[in-house]
Amino acid sequence: MRLLDRYLLRELLVPLGFCLWGFLLLWISSDLFAKLGEFQAKGMVARDIAEYYVVVLPEFLVLVLPIALLLAMLYALTNHARHQEITAIRAAGVSLWRISLPYLGVGFLASLALFAANELWVPSSDGRAEAIKKRHQAADLLAPGRNEYRNLYFDNARDGRRWRVGLYNFDSGEMTGVGVYPMEQEGAKTWELRADRARRIDGIWTFYDVVAFKETADTNAPPVPFLRTNMLAVPEFSETPEEIKSEIKIRDSMTMRAAKKADVPIRDLVNYLRLHPRPSRSDRYWLYTKLEGRLAAPWTCVVVVLIAIPFGAAGGRRNVYVGVASSIVICFAYFVLLQLGLALGTSGRISAWLAAWFPNLAFGLAGLWLTARIR
Repeated sequence: MRLLDRYLLRELLVPLGFCLWGFLLLWISSDLFAKLGEFQAKGMVARDIAEYYVVVLPEFLVLVLPIALLLAMLYALTNHARHQEITAIRAAGVSLWRISLPYLGVGFLASLALFAANELWVPSSDGRAEAIKKRHQAADLLAPGRNEYRNLYFDNARDGRRWRVGLYNFDSGEMTGVGVYPMEQEGAKTWELRADRARRIDGIWTFYDVVAFKETADTNAPPVPFLRTNMLAVPEFSETPEEIKSEIKIRDSMTMRAAKKADVPIRDLVNYLRLHPRPSRSDRYWLYTKLEGRLAAPWTCVVVVLIAIPFGAAGGRRNVYVGVASSIVICFAYFVLLQLGLALGTSGRISAWLAAWFPNLAFGLAGLWLTARIR
C-alpha cells in the first residue's frame, strides 16, 4: 500500500470511528432513557441491559453506517480541499480517480459488512432481544415457547400440498397435531393424512399415529380412512424445515408490511418463492420488491462514497461544517427517493428492480458524472 493511500485512509477512518462512536453513544443513551422504566419493570440488571444492546447493535449499525461513512467522507475531503492537499496531490500527477481508490475500497468492505449483518444477525436480533427482556419474568405456561409456533398453516403450491400444524418447534423441526391435505386441483383425487406427531429424519418426513383418508365414489360424502399405522415415512414430501421457517417469516411479515420488522433475509424470500412460484399479484409485487431491496441496500456504502467525492473534493477553502450540511441534504434526498421507489414497487407501478436500485443508480451515476467534471 502506498504512503498516500495510508494517509488518506487514516484521515478517513479516524472521523469515521468518531462518527460511529458518537452515533452509538447517542443512540444508547436516548434509548436507555426511554426504556429504563420498562427494563426495571422486567427485572433486568446491568448485565442484561448490556447484553440487550449488544444483540440489537447490528440492526443499529445497518442504519447508521452509511450515514457515518458519508459524514466522515465529506469531512475528510473537505478538510483536504481546505488545505489545498488534493490540489497538491493532483499536481504531482495523481488523478482524482486514483485518489478515490482507498475510499472506494472502504465503501466496498462496508457494503460487504452490511450485507453479512443484514443476512446473518439482524433477522434474529428482535427475537433474541425480546428473550433477554423476558429472562426474569415468570413463564406463561399457556404461551408457546421461544422456539415454538402454534397454529401453523403452510402451503406448498409447487407440489400441491397444504399443511396444518398445531405446534411446530423451530429447533427440532418436530410437529404436533399434523394434517396434510391436497390443494385445490381440477380432476385430482382428494386424500388426507393426519398424525399426532411428525419429524424429518435423515431427510424424510416421518409421521406417528397416522390415519390416512381417501375420497369415495360419492363426491358428497366425506373421505373415509383407508390406512392406520403407528409410523409412516413419506419420502415424497420434499418440504424442508428451512422452507417451513421461511413460510412462517414471510407470512408474519406480510401482516406488517409497513413495519420495520417486515424485513426478512434473502434465503427466506427465495425459499418462499420456490414453494409459491405463482403468488398473487399484490404478493408478487411485495416479494420481489423486498428481494431486490435486500440486494440493493448494502451497496449504499459504495454510493455514498461516489457521491461524496465530487462534493468534498472540489477546490476552494471551505469550512469543514460544509461537509456536515451536505451530508444531511444528501441523506434526506436519498431517503425520500428510496421510500418513494419502494412504495411504487410494492404497489406494482414500477418494476421491482427499478424500485429498489433506482436510488443507488441515480446517486451513483450522478457522483461519477460530477467527479468527471472536476477540473
